[in-house]
Amino acid sequence: MKRKASHGLWHTISLEKINFLAIVALFCFAMLFTLLVIFEEYRDFDRDAAQMRASYLQQQKEMIREETQRAISFIEHEYERWHGRLDEKVLQHNIIDAINALYDRGDGSKYIFIYTVDGINVNDPNKPENFGKNMRNVHDVKGVAVHDGLIAAAREGGFLHYIWEKPTTGKLSPKIASAVIFEPWQWLIGTGVYLDDIDALIAEKKLQKRDQLIKYVMEILTLSAILFALALSGIKLINKVLRDEIRTFSDFFSLAASRYVVIEREQIRIAEFQTLVEHVNAMVDTIHSRNLQLSELNASLEQKVRDKTAKLQKEKAFSDQLVLSQDAFIKQSIHEVNTPLAVIMTQIDLYRHMHGEDRYLGSIEAAAKMLHTIFDDLRYMVKKERIDYPSDTIDLGAFLQGRLAFFESVMAANRLKVAARIAEAVPVCINEEELRRLVDNNLSNAIKYAYPDSTVDVELEVVAQTARMRFTTRSNPIDHPEKVFEAFYREADELSGFGLGLHLVKAICNKYGIDTDIRSEAGVTAFTYIIAKGGCDENSAA
Repeated sequence: MKRKASHGLWHTISLEKINFLAIVALFCFAMLFTLLVIFEEYRDFDRDAAQMRASYLQQQKEMIREETQRAISFIEHEYERWHGRLDEKVLQHNIIDAINALYDRGDGSKYIFIYTVDGINVNDPNKPENFGKNMRNVHDVKGVAVHDGLIAAAREGGFLHYIWEKPTTGKLSPKIASAVIFEPWQWLIGTGVYLDDIDALIAEKKLQKRDQLIKYVMEILTLSAILFALALSGIKLINKVLRDEIRTFSDFFSLAASRYVVIEREQIRIAEFQTLVEHVNAMVDTIHSRNLQLSELNASLEQKVRDKTAKLQKEKAFSDQLVLSQDAFIKQSIHEVNTPLAVIMTQIDLYRHMHGEDRYLGSIEAAAKMLHTIFDDLRYMVKKERIDYPSDTIDLGAFLQGRLAFFESVMAANRLKVAARIAEAVPVCINEEELRRLVDNNLSNAIKYAYPDSTVDVELEVVAQTARMRFTTRSNPIDHPEKVFEAFYREADELSGFGLGLHLVKAICNKYGIDTDIRSEAGVTAFTYIIAKGGCDENSAA
């Protein structure tokens, strides 16, 4: 069984294409591996950065909480030492100066701020201009109420995150602060730290990581280029060996197509292909053996064909001679029968002219006419394959009237009446002899099968540019209407005829495209023929 051929990418593929696809696959693998490494490195860096940020934030929280606790411890110590011994204003001033001296770094990065719980600025080294101002309604750029948030952080022991201007840069930066309340004076004491330092540190480490990855990618690309060069060299070497082996097989098959040769095992260097050599040589031996057998068989068949052809030619010549003899016999028989029939018809006319009508003479005339009709069918059947019957314009109504007149004596002899309803001037395009065979066979069948003393209806009407000719008899219903047009079929074997009449009628109908319809029920049988109305000139123009 042949495998269905595929016409896609792999229908035909060369070694060069295989090499190209292999190199592309290796390159894609290397790039994918590099991208995966870069992705993993960046994912690790993001995870480390998040941990670094969280660790840094925790350290800063602990530091500012420690600084705040140190400041409040100092204030509580000084308050217990000097309360009642120094004026309160003087004591507050001394404590503020001591705190500023202790925490002042000059760049404003480390300080202690003091507000009253009501929001009055008591001390802010970075914003001395705010001294004495009510800062309760101050909000950062995100709407965070700074003073209220610090009070909440102090009472809950938490921290406040907000955006504030950094003294060292003059720019807004994220900040975290911690505060405590000194209840005797209702001071809100706290400190904070800016968080942009960790962002700068992470950005610096990110640049370092990028440089590291670029160096790593360059190393991978360099190594890939070296590996590609080595792989390409190896592939080309392998391809050369494969091409040599394939060329050896190709040359062998070219020779084996025209003569008997075998391939030597030593010609092949690849071990796997050497195994193939054994199968190829076995195949060649088998083909050679089969070719010898086919040659002998062909020689035998050619002789048998010649003998059979000679025999068939003799049989054909005999058959042709037999057909010619049969045709000659039928023609001679028809001629020999027509001559006495013509004499009988002539003598009947002379007798009727001399002695008048006679019912016995009518029966003889009816039988002679039926016999004449049968031999007309035989003559048409013999000639129709060799003689052309050209069409002509015929008045179907007048033609029907003429054929009814011919069969009038036959009808009378068989005790039948005719009821004719025939339209006048109905031209049709058909050969006259073939129309006679169509009409006469229907009238003959009506005479043979109609009940005695019944009426045969013959109708011709025009319906929508068609001529409808109908023959209706009172007779036994037809058992097999679908068979009546078959050759040699007869409904009643005891009746005369060969069963060829309606077969000829069907052939004529097929030739002229005449539709037929048979209805046989309740003792009434009707044959209807639908013929295109119009003369031959009209039909040609249409």
